[in-house]
Amino acid sequence: MMEFLYFPEDKTEYIPAIITLVIFMIMAAIAMYWVIKRSKKEEETFNEKYHQGEYKIKEETQHTDKSK
Repeated sequence: MMEFLYFPEDKTEYIPAIITLVIFMIMAAIAMYWVIKRSKKEEETFNEKYHQGEYKIKEETQHTDKSK
């Protein structure tokens, strides 16, 4: 009935598939780790750039208000 499925009698034929699966799982874990690390670095850069810039804008408006 299910002739399209192939389950080999010799279980050593599974070894290449398992090796390939392990290699891809390791590569996926490394890629995920790299993306998380890079994302945290970009968040820090963003916070440094824009939150300090926002503070500077507030200081400038306060200085101009005092001069009036």
